Amino acid sequence: MDTGMMDKPYKHWQIEQDEENFVWLHLDKADSRTNTLSAAVLTELEDALNHLHQHPPRGLVIRSAKDNGFIAGADIGEFTGFDSQHAALEAIQRGHRIFNLLETLRCPTVALIHGYCLGGGMEMALACRYRIAEDDPDTRLGLPEVRLGIHPGFGGTVRTLEAAGPLTALNIMLTGRSFSARAAKKMGLIDYAVPKRHLLNAARSTLRKPPKKKPLAWWLTLLNHKLLRPWIAKYMIKTVAKKAARAHYPAPYALIDLWQHYADDREQMLREEAVSVANLLVGRTAQNLIRVFKLQETLKGLGQAQENKPNYVHVIGGGVMGGDIAAWCALQGYQVSIQDREHETLGRVIKRAFALYKKRQKIPRLISTTLDRLMPDLPGHGLARADIVIEAIFEDVEVKRQLFRDIEPRMKAEALLCTNTSSIPLEELAEALDKPERLVGLHFFNPVAKMPLIEIVRGKNSSDENVQRASAFAKSISRLPLPVSSSPGFLVNRVLMPYLIEAVVLAEEGIPLKVIDDEAVEFGMPMGPIELADTVGLDICLKVADILSQNMDISVPERLRTLVERGQLGKKSGQGFYAFKKGKPVKTPPDKDYIPPTDIQERLILRMVNEVIACLHDGVVENAELADAGIIFGTGFAPFRGGPMHYLQDRGARQVYKMLEQLQQRYGQRFAPSNGWQAWLEPEIAQEENDG
Repeated sequence: MDTGMMDKPYKHWQIEQDEENFVWLHLDKADSRTNTLSAAVLTELEDALNHLHQHPPRGLVIRSAKDNGFIAGADIGEFTGFDSQHAALEAIQRGHRIFNLLETLRCPTVALIHGYCLGGGMEMALACRYRIAEDDPDTRLGLPEVRLGIHPGFGGTVRTLEAAGPLTALNIMLTGRSFSARAAKKMGLIDYAVPKRHLLNAARSTLRKPPKKKPLAWWLTLLNHKLLRPWIAKYMIKTVAKKAARAHYPAPYALIDLWQHYADDREQMLREEAVSVANLLVGRTAQNLIRVFKLQETLKGLGQAQENKPNYVHVIGGGVMGGDIAAWCALQGYQVSIQDREHETLGRVIKRAFALYKKRQKIPRLISTTLDRLMPDLPGHGLARADIVIEAIFEDVEVKRQLFRDIEPRMKAEALLCTNTSSIPLEELAEALDKPERLVGLHFFNPVAKMPLIEIVRGKNSSDENVQRASAFAKSISRLPLPVSSSPGFLVNRVLMPYLIEAVVLAEEGIPLKVIDDEAVEFGMPMGPIELADTVGLDICLKVADILSQNMDISVPERLRTLVERGQLGKKSGQGFYAFKKGKPVKTPPDKDYIPPTDIQERLILRMVNEVIACLHDGVVENAELADAGIIFGTGFAPFRGGPMHYLQDRGARQVYKMLEQLQQRYGQRFAPSNGWQAWLEPEIAQEENDG
């Protein structure tokens, strides 16, 4: 038995060599709750693998010493540090060299996986001969690099194709989705999915008697043929283009190009993969998407877990928002009661919840268990048991106050009271409470199951402890908590409303609806503002606009009011600005000779940017990073641009300020630069003076 490697003082890896001459490499990244592939981790791995090449054991197992997962990917913090394409390429090629060392060891190798195995972690697993994963809901495997504006770069493009075949492999990489152990086994990403109690035995059995690897089915190999690849690539590009423009998101197109041109030459594809990723890494899209990832991690960090974790949630109001909030909380493991005055309303809540669980969980036993946690509660008996009470009735100050007067005496003394109001300042609602410090805003966005953000609204009376409890609860239901101060519209609706209203003003000027929406999508928004208003509900837009118009320079367009008066509320009524067929808006193209104004994008986007600056000035949100995070995760603002304030800095504050002044001269006071601009102009002016 070789002991040379055992004596090395590795900081991040623990090494064992057992009586069967199997080496066990345990990754336990120092000073980190999560395993990631930093330069230091890879340096130690390279040293260990070089030693194993000189003294091959009977077998090697790579596993994680951390409870939460295998490896979450490469160290994102190091991704933004490259000052050139050459520096990025060197780092990528080093990763290639290390993973090639792992792949070419003269002994069977096993990646023993639990929890998350993502990105570079999945690529490391693919460089092992065998992959065994724990069959558990917490096990998630995938290659999410495309969401950071890149594609797999440590040999993952080649090895995924070899493991799963071209169609499945490209789908895994192009979507960036993560998969359960069972799904990953079906796809060929892993070899075995076994229960936790069998993991170690499975690894040992595999090393004692290495099974023969099954080759890919002949027809999958055929799909890699150079004559077929251009046709398949063309179809894939068409599919990707429906979701992401090449100009905005180059990574998926680079991946398809890589496969199309080099899939029949393994060594060349590995070389070209490294060059492709290095080019993407130093590009603006990847840098901005990595920034967005870091913003997401910042928000997650705001929801620190509390000692007394809540168990029971009571939701009042079985409308779309209230019902979907209740269904989501039950899906996340809470006992939930949902209260409403109408049996029929509660029936619709359960029906929608069942559809959500069927889509998410698929397995009848899991669906049934989750539905058991969601209890229709007409009389409101659950109120007295609840640790968290969420009010989600309609936007009316006096009705909400009366509800609070009724329920407060029946709530547990320490229960947290949350309101899902989208625009009413908490101070107005807290007047009805004996303990106003217990009230915190918990503002969800529609659709609840898709929108990742929750605004945590602090009223003047909200206690620090209760604000923190609300943030921790948001994180516990897999949502991103954004702390905002109580003011009309908070952050997201206050910024979104001028954008939506400007879109309606453009429509009133006769600009075709499809043209308005197309301009916003071309900028990078996930959907146009007219379609968004229809999707949210025109009645809700009008209600929020009316409330905000009392405190902001907002004029509610007559066309919006007229549609609501006619009952044309958007998607939910089948008719709004657009007519809807099977849930999709019918968009009429403009006449072929129609030439749209050149400033549509400026009018839409700069109203948002201007309002974000006003929010920062008014202290609605603490800083520009949190503002960017809120607008990206709350409205879908073009992620590849890094957020409205990052977009402002990229473009130049003085240039945007001058554009606003021009728009003000053309269209009126609503484009007047808001209070707060000086703080953004002064650094640029000072920089120009220094340069001069």
